[in-house]
Amino acid sequence: MARPLRIEYPGAFYHVTSRGNEQKDVFKSQRDREKFLVYLATATERYGAVIHAYCLMGNHYHLLLETPGGNLSQIMRHINGAYTTYFNVKRKRAGHLFQGRYKAILVEADDYAAELSRYIHLNPVRVGIVERPEQYQWSSYRDYCGESEPPEWLKTGFILGCFGKKNADAHKKYRAFVEDRLGKEYESPLRGAIGASILGSPTFVEEIAATHLKGKEDRDIPVLRQFAMRPTPEQIIKDVEAEFGEDIKLARRASIHLCHKYSGMRLRELGERFNVRDTGISEASRRFARELEGDRKLREVVERITGRLKMCRM
Repeated sequence: MARPLRIEYPGAFYHVTSRGNEQKDVFKSQRDREKFLVYLATATERYGAVIHAYCLMGNHYHLLLETPGGNLSQIMRHINGAYTTYFNVKRKRAGHLFQGRYKAILVEADDYAAELSRYIHLNPVRVGIVERPEQYQWSSYRDYCGESEPPEWLKTGFILGCFGKKNADAHKKYRAFVEDRLGKEYESPLRGAIGASILGSPTFVEEIAATHLKGKEDRDIPVLRQFAMRPTPEQIIKDVEAEFGEDIKLARRASIHLCHKYSGMRLRELGERFNVRDTGISEASRRFARELEGDRKLREVVERITGRLKMCRM
């Protein structure tokens, strides 16, 4: 089995998650969760971690963090190691608490930080713990929508800055941004990660490969192979048009969906290509996906296209 990439450099952003061994709970009480937040705080003090968002579930957690010092491994050893020691001592147990190493996906922050924060904050809603994200105490959502004052170690400014310069406006717009997905099908943005390691545009992945993966090509690294397998938008559109012939509207809908799902292009770039707003790309892709579910013949056509392009389903 291929080892996951560990790419570390100053200023890198990551979505990090770690699950309990054998899927068992790692948070069993309020005190457990409070203690874990203490270790997040000390990670910012001792190792310079910047925590942008978090959500503590029962048997796992999600973090969106930045490493100004390029020291993700050091930060995560502190967080998981200190919490494991606390948990084991408290419950008079020994051994691993978390299932293997943490999973970290390198993220192109400018394009994906806001979307990932929404994904993180909607976790409790998605699994049915609460109906609305502000009802869940153990995430950073309340800090983002202005219902509570964020602790000093939680940095909300970067993401809220995408929604306005004034705090009140940014809080309101961010809440609307998150609530826009309530009651709707919502595909994880992490499914677009290359090799479960890098989430970003083709340009971003190319830059990371050129800068941080030189000399590693002989290892069993799935990221470079999967990136090489990604079709270009031109390839997708050409094959779609060949399949759908004169049905221009259907070809356009299919092209938007397949480019959104497989090309790795930024929403802004796809919006410019198809002359729609970037938010319209996501919505059009979701509508077409629902259409595929109810139309077997259309689904078979799209499957033929993906097969010919040798697309990698993630």
